[in-house]
Amino acid sequence: MRRGPRHKAVEIVRRRAFVALALAAALAAPALHAQQATGGVVFVGSSIFHRWTRLESQMAPLPITNVAFDGSVTADMLRMVDSRVIPLRPKVIAYYCGSNDVSLGEPADAIAGRIVRFIERVAAVLPDTRVVFVSINRAPSKEDRWDVVDDVNGQIKGYAVSHPRVEYVDVNPVLFDANGKPRVDLYMSDELHLRPPAYEGFATILKPVLRRAFGE
Repeated sequence: MRRGPRHKAVEIVRRRAFVALALAAALAAPALHAQQATGGVVFVGSSIFHRWTRLESQMAPLPITNVAFDGSVTADMLRMVDSRVIPLRPKVIAYYCGSNDVSLGEPADAIAGRIVRFIERVAAVLPDTRVVFVSINRAPSKEDRWDVVDDVNGQIKGYAVSHPRVEYVDVNPVLFDANGKPRVDLYMSDELHLRPPAYEGFATILKPVLRRAFGE
């Protein structure tokens, strides 16, 4: 179901209020995840990662820590990188963020620029850490902004070509059928968040990449 501009505006305001509280809580308790596995694989980003309920079992035996949270944007990732990501000293970072930036009307260059700044901040402190960027989903709810989604994905894919410790992984093929149509059966009613079978497909693509980056 497509939603009108006014409804979307209300949802954006509500989402940003929620994420402000979530980010404040995350930054106020940096030691919580620091007590979990360090030197492992850290998932950072927004709800697509946060709602991956079987992440640890589907990525086993990789040591996983998930610090993603609903509603986050790329600016939030920059605000938390020093307090919530770097202290974990991850060997690999899996990054999914930018989808909410797209919904907020941000241009591709600004979104990609903040993603690159995150990667470069990690590299400055943890030069051996690998970053795996998971492509922004071409969700049905964002169809009118797929050009921006594709632009951001393309920019990070190009960046990864010249940065050997960065890898781009495209999971969008999981979300489309053989005719190039979105598989709406893989989405919740909001046509944004995902059902378990979508994550099974993601795991099939992403796990071998993470295992290779981790050195298994």
